[in-house]
Amino acid sequence: MIKMKQKEIPDFDYSGLSQEEILKILNTSIKGLDTEEAEKRLAEFGYNELYRKKRHSIIFEIFSKFLNPLVIVLIVIAIFSIVFGEITSAVLVILMAIGSVALSFFQEHRAGIEAEKLSEMVRPTATVYRNGVKKEIPIKEIVVGDIVYLSAGDMVPADLRIISCKDLFVNQASLTGESFPVEKIAGPVQTKSRYPADLLNIAFMGSSVVSGTGLGVVIKTGLRTQFGLVSRKLSSISEETSFDRGVRSFTWLMIRFMLVLVVVIFVINVVTKGDILQSFLFALAVSVGLTPEMLPMLVAVNLSKGAIAMSKKDVIVKRLSSIQNFGAMDVLCTDKTGTLTIDEIILEIYCNVAREESEEVLQFAYINSYYQTGLKNVLDRAVLKYKELTIYQYKKIDEIPFDFSRKMMSVVVEMDGRHRLITKGAPEEVFKRCLKYELDDEIFDIEPLILADLKLEYEHLSAQGFRVLAIAYRDFDIPKESYSKNDENEMILKGYVAFLDPPKPTAKETIQALRNRGIELKVLTGDNELVTRHICNEVGLDVRNMLTGEQIENMSEQQLVEAVKNVTVFSRLSPLQKEQIIRALHKNNHTVGYLGDGINDALALKAADVGISVDNAADIAKESADIILLQKSLTVLEDGVVEGRKTFGNILKYIKMGSSSNFGNMFSMTGASIFLPFLPMLPIQILLNNFLYDLSQVAIPSDDVDEEYLQKARPWNIGYIKRFMIVMGPVSSVFDFITFGVLWFIFHASESFFHTGWFLESLLTQTLVIHVIRTGKIPFVESKPSPFLIFTSIYIVTVGLFIPFTPLGARFGFVIPPALYFLALFIIVFSYLFCVQLVKQWFIKKYGYE
Repeated sequence: MIKMKQKEIPDFDYSGLSQEEILKILNTSIKGLDTEEAEKRLAEFGYNELYRKKRHSIIFEIFSKFLNPLVIVLIVIAIFSIVFGEITSAVLVILMAIGSVALSFFQEHRAGIEAEKLSEMVRPTATVYRNGVKKEIPIKEIVVGDIVYLSAGDMVPADLRIISCKDLFVNQASLTGESFPVEKIAGPVQTKSRYPADLLNIAFMGSSVVSGTGLGVVIKTGLRTQFGLVSRKLSSISEETSFDRGVRSFTWLMIRFMLVLVVVIFVINVVTKGDILQSFLFALAVSVGLTPEMLPMLVAVNLSKGAIAMSKKDVIVKRLSSIQNFGAMDVLCTDKTGTLTIDEIILEIYCNVAREESEEVLQFAYINSYYQTGLKNVLDRAVLKYKELTIYQYKKIDEIPFDFSRKMMSVVVEMDGRHRLITKGAPEEVFKRCLKYELDDEIFDIEPLILADLKLEYEHLSAQGFRVLAIAYRDFDIPKESYSKNDENEMILKGYVAFLDPPKPTAKETIQALRNRGIELKVLTGDNELVTRHICNEVGLDVRNMLTGEQIENMSEQQLVEAVKNVTVFSRLSPLQKEQIIRALHKNNHTVGYLGDGINDALALKAADVGISVDNAADIAKESADIILLQKSLTVLEDGVVEGRKTFGNILKYIKMGSSSNFGNMFSMTGASIFLPFLPMLPIQILLNNFLYDLSQVAIPSDDVDEEYLQKARPWNIGYIKRFMIVMGPVSSVFDFITFGVLWFIFHASESFFHTGWFLESLLTQTLVIHVIRTGKIPFVESKPSPFLIFTSIYIVTVGLFIPFTPLGARFGFVIPPALYFLALFIIVFSYLFCVQLVKQWFIKKYGYE
């Protein structure tokens, strides 16, 4: 006996071998393996299992949230505050950190639990031959060399080379994207193609048996299967999305600013005031004030709110950051089946040989499908579903079942006082058996020139992407007791029936709606180019520059990067090629979404900035996705895009406001530290100011977003944020210095009064400026904030103004300012907001509104 090894033989080589050669190479027989040999192979090669993403423990998930740089900064500051006895300060800072972590963890953990589904791709058991006896075994115990029995409804448990079959049709759409089930054969297929759809005698793991029966010998298991190769590559991919990159870039930008300023302010205060401890505590408080510590919390709250809004629109969010990516997406790549099409094969055309609609052709096709007793395939079901015809008057006499060699099936009925054989099958095979054709109730001979014309009509339908069957008949004046395939000759060609998975009625309109939102749609499918071209033309997509998988295979990486700029439709793609196209689009600076539900979509889903799948998708596709749709619809996607843009718009409001205020505070704090003989504000006052200001921003997620903002994709633009910060920051500094001047030169403020006066001005300007920054329009006149944002602003301003008049004010070192100061404060705050509006309008004209 030859010692069996699981060789890395390409699928196309297995495809070209005879049954005897296959069995010899795999050291097995038609009776299957014996138990002892199967156990040896299982021990040697392992279980027939795929990569599964491990779910981390709750403790790990919580801990990972604390690794956010902003949260780490808060924790460090809290530790220093405790060390130096500033317990109140430490408590305030810790509460900010815990609140941010708790909100982010709760939403993502809950979404992860909701998204987990039981595996749908692989049944727990399969039927194999062991010791020459058919038996059920767990799928994970299948080994190379096992003989597997397949029947209708089975999932293919491993990659199999079919060695015998009868009418075996397999749905491998999740691997190849093909709309129609594919018939598998048992004989050798000589091909060098690596494309699964071309390997007609290989059944792939994860595909399903639609009809018929077969025996297959296992050639690959687990991670060595086509399904497994996708799964294995998937496990090595760790993608950082555009949202993650944007948050990380902004976070470190602000941390660098904060570190530089804190060191500068500490040194200045030590030099000018000589108190190292107070200078250090002041610098710590300043670092909290300059750190956008509410960013993780506001991001989590905004994304959570977006997730809740999307769940009401049949969209489940698995990863919160994907909501922003949804909104920033400017290219959506999608498969064809079920997205552009209704995901159901229907009868589209029934016509005579001149392609004119014919009710008689429909009747003949209906009789054939109705009376055949084999398992009705999707085409038979489409005929019967199209229209219910009355045919009880036609008595069935016999039938000739379908087989692969003939590619047709026939029924014999009593019709018009004679036996009539009605055949439905592949046109090229039916043509061979027809001597005549019928047109306008007249019968004509099929001559060579006529045959060419008839083929041209059929090919015209095929070129439009239709699956075409020919309908023919033969009358028997002398009835027979039984009929056979030998009677399928000298027939009369009646016409054709053509089938298609048609476009959704809403597809064209929805694609245009996505275009209006600034999103370009690209179709990435494993289906053939004829079907793809027809469907894409129907829904208004440009197919002039279609690329196939074979063409992409011969392209360099740079050539593909250039090609994807102008190509909208890609067909006959392998899973790896779909991933390559996504990465090529990334290199063209696109934020890419991918919608898919098959095994062949998993790599592309993982590589995209936002992977979108559906609840009945292949398990591996759902594991790879960020967002799961409860219905596969582009309309639902458009709703999700709008929610994503609203969410990101509200996050940017906080970022623009926080970054510009913090940049301005750099100058204010530095100037005050240089020129004042005392600290401009006590550390505890800075923390209180920051705490109250942060509370006022909690309402930002409830705010409305201008409709104009939602009309185009909004990717992260750190350059824009820096420009906004540099332009708007100094405006706040100017008014801080004006406040310093008023307090020092007009009111001759004491240290406590100075602290109180700047606290009030700083709190009011930071709390109210959000109403100017939140919109590109005139606030309150052209764009109104949400009631909750108005409430929190008024509430925090009121609390801040009343604190000096309460016993709590004295504990924080505040004094009651003179009444005249409140008039000055009103003028300063109003002037500041008016000035910010003017500078904002100038900025938008120059740089646009992001």
